[in-house]
Amino acid sequence: MDVAVVTVGDELLAGRTTNTNAAWLGERLADRGVRVERATTVPDRVGDIARVVNEYRAEYDAVIVTGGLGPTHDDVTMDGVAAAVGRPLEPHDDALAWLAENGGYSREDLTDGTGTLPAGSRALHNTEGVAPGAVLENIYVLPGVPREMKTMFEAIAPEFDGVETHRAVVVADEPESALLDRLADLRSEFDVSVGSYPGESVRVTIESSDPEIVEAAAEWLEQRVESPA
Repeated sequence: MDVAVVTVGDELLAGRTTNTNAAWLGERLADRGVRVERATTVPDRVGDIARVVNEYRAEYDAVIVTGGLGPTHDDVTMDGVAAAVGRPLEPHDDALAWLAENGGYSREDLTDGTGTLPAGSRALHNTEGVAPGAVLENIYVLPGVPREMKTMFEAIAPEFDGVETHRAVVVADEPESALLDRLADLRSEFDVSVGSYPGESVRVTIESSDPEIVEAAAEWLEQRVESPA
């Protein structure tokens, strides 16, 4: 399963808010064997949201959009998703009924726009806040508040599944450039994905769906690199 993550918010682009949602979703999806192929941040503009979501929904198995839910002037994510699929926004009876039953909010209590979702959506109820999320075709729309986003994602996590990836890390106390031949030999010897990340030492990651191959590849490399003291 290949997924794209789209985070929405001017404050993310300006650096006023750290984009922890993308990192958390990437880790949780990877844990489920799902490949995150894109992680894109867009401003609070309907056209930008619609363009990116429309492109990604055609290219990937699912698109997860976070941020910009609610009734304020810059909460335009639902507008953008609706535009991406060519559907109108309308009051969602299930979302409004859930808010009335579980939050004690009548329609008159809610700010205009709360509970308004693209036509044909499945509502995702927000147990940590007010603004509901939505599922439309292969698009999942979640809140931007991290606590709300995480809780809502966990409720739909079983809908994201893939082949479990096993991983090992080998640390080499050598320059990355000195390792190139051995990393090439590692790829030739074993059917694994290899990444190298330099710092004070070089971290080499080895990944595969087969844990025995990962273990064997890690042992092979450990015997051929200088380990930190």
